Amino acid sequence: MGGFRQFLLRGNIVELAVAVIIGATFSGLVEALVTDLVTPLIGAVTGGRQPDFADYSFTINGSRFLYGDFLNHLVTFLIIAAVVYWLIVAPMTRLVKLFERDKAATTKQCPECLSEIPAEARRCAHCTAHLVPDSEKPR
Repeated sequence: MGGFRQFLLRGNIVELAVAVIIGATFSGLVEALVTDLVTPLIGAVTGGRQPDFADYSFTINGSRFLYGDFLNHLVTFLIIAAVVYWLIVAPMTRLVKLFERDKAATTKQCPECLSEIPAEARRCAHCTAHLVPDSEKPR
């Protein structure tokens, strides 16, 4: 019983639970954005007609294949993927690069062990190699 309690109280389980809850909420938010804003925008661009393939089907030997429903889900997936990419992934990538650019100015790579160290370090904390700080290097 103690092992089960330890398993439940590990940080990874709590983090995973929080991630699932946030992910489910975020999914609802993105779906509402697409359904309420992006899809009507597509309808406005296409003359008030929103794409709907639900009635598309074909029949083989008495079996009806409703491929239109699949097409609706495929189009919805592509729209959601585009919205997530352009409104979340791309801006976050730019933001991370902005922070990394500032970080690069304050750190450098040790020429001996190739670990990341402060730019003004006189000795590497990893391999103890003697270094010349950037401010003392001749230009």
